[in-house]
Amino acid sequence: MRWVNVLSLRPSLEAAIAETASQAQEALGCDADLGIVFIASAFASEYSRLLPLLREYLSVKHLIGCGGGGIVGIHPEQGIREVEQEPAFSLTLASLPGVTLKTFHLEPDDLPDLDSAPQAWVDCVGVNPEERPNFVLLADPFSSRINDLLQGLDFAYAGCPKVGGLASGRSLRGGSGLFCNDRYYESGSVGIALSGAIQMKTIVAQGCRPIGPVFQVVEGEQNVLLELMATDSNREETALEALQNVVQSLDESDRQLAQHSLFVGLAHSEFQLELQAGDFLIRNLIGVDPRVGALAIGDRVRPGQRLQFHLRDAKASAEDLRILLDRFCADSQNSDHKAALGALLFSCLGRGQGLYQQPDFDASLFQHYLGQIPLGGFFCNGEIGPIGGNTYLHGYTSAFGVFCPPD
Repeated sequence: MRWVNVLSLRPSLEAAIAETASQAQEALGCDADLGIVFIASAFASEYSRLLPLLREYLSVKHLIGCGGGGIVGIHPEQGIREVEQEPAFSLTLASLPGVTLKTFHLEPDDLPDLDSAPQAWVDCVGVNPEERPNFVLLADPFSSRINDLLQGLDFAYAGCPKVGGLASGRSLRGGSGLFCNDRYYESGSVGIALSGAIQMKTIVAQGCRPIGPVFQVVEGEQNVLLELMATDSNREETALEALQNVVQSLDESDRQLAQHSLFVGLAHSEFQLELQAGDFLIRNLIGVDPRVGALAIGDRVRPGQRLQFHLRDAKASAEDLRILLDRFCADSQNSDHKAALGALLFSCLGRGQGLYQQPDFDASLFQHYLGQIPLGGFFCNGEIGPIGGNTYLHGYTSAFGVFCPPD
C-alpha cells in the first residue's frame, strides 16, 4: 500500500496539473486506485476544465475532490504548506490493494427522509454496512442537506468513521466545485467509502478551552437554555446568571475575549464521569434573552445534559490540537502511528494564518507528532468529524482522517 501527495503553486492550471500528476505518479511507482484533489478558488472559473486536463496526464478510476479558499499539501521544495487565498492545487494518489472503493454523488432530493429505515440510506450510498466502510465526504454548503446526510449515515453505518468538509471560496451566486470520478458538480455532496484492508482514525480539534464549572441543564427547550446548576453545587440559576458568574470569575484578558469568542460545549456522554478536551461538542452562543435569563445556542439541549462554557483564541486552539495529537500518539491502539499511510486535513477558514499569525501551523504540528506522512486537505466552510461516536458539522475546527493498515 502506498500513499503520496504533491502540491503545486503554479498560477497556470495546466502547469499545476502537469506538475502534480507527473511527480505523484513517479513517487507512487504503480497504478493509482484512489485520487483526491483540492483546488484553490483562485481557479474557480476553470473548475470545469480540471477533470479533462487531469485525464490527459492521469488515469484513476476512483476520484473525489472540491474547491477551497485555502489548500493543504506537500510542496516538493517547501514541504508541508497551508496556502491561503492564492493559486494552489493538491493531488493525493494512493495504491490500495485489498481495499474496496465506492464513490458517490448525492443531490438533496436523493436523500431519504430522516424517519426512513437504515436500508434506505444503504441503498442510497450503495455500500454494505457489514464492510465497515470509512467515509470521506465533501459537500456544497448551500445545497447538500449535509446535517441530514450525516445523521442518516450514522444511522445506517453506526461506528464507521466519517470526515470531510464543506467546499469554500465561492459566493452564493456560484456553485461550489465538487468532483467525482469524471464528473464536475456544482451542488449536492460527493463521497468515497473505503472498506477492507484499511482503517481511518480521526482527530477532531475544536480549538477551545473550558472556563468555569461544569453545569447540568435543569430546564431547556429546543436550543434554549433556561436553568442551570453547577455539578459541584445544588444551587439553580438562570442560564444567563450562570454565564455572568463565570465571566466575572475570569481575569481581565479572558473577560475581554469572552466579549467575542465565547462558546458552549455540550458533553457528548451521559455516563463519563471525568470530562476533558475532546469530550465536548462545541456550539455557538447565538442569543440572550435578559428578561428570563435565557441563552440560545447552536444545537438542541435537554434536561440533565452537562455543559461547560468555552473560550477560543490562538493559544487555546494550539493547545487543544497539541493535547489531542499527544493523546492520539499515546493511545495504545495508535502506538504504531508512524506506520500511517497518509492523512487528510479539513480545517476551518477561520483558522490558518489569520488565527495563529504564522503560516502552516496545524499541518506542521500534525507532522511534528506523526512524522512526514503525506498530507493533503483544504480550508472549509464547515468541517465534518466525529465526537463521541456521532458525526457532526463543526466550525473553527481542524478534522484529520489518518489512514492506516488494519490493526
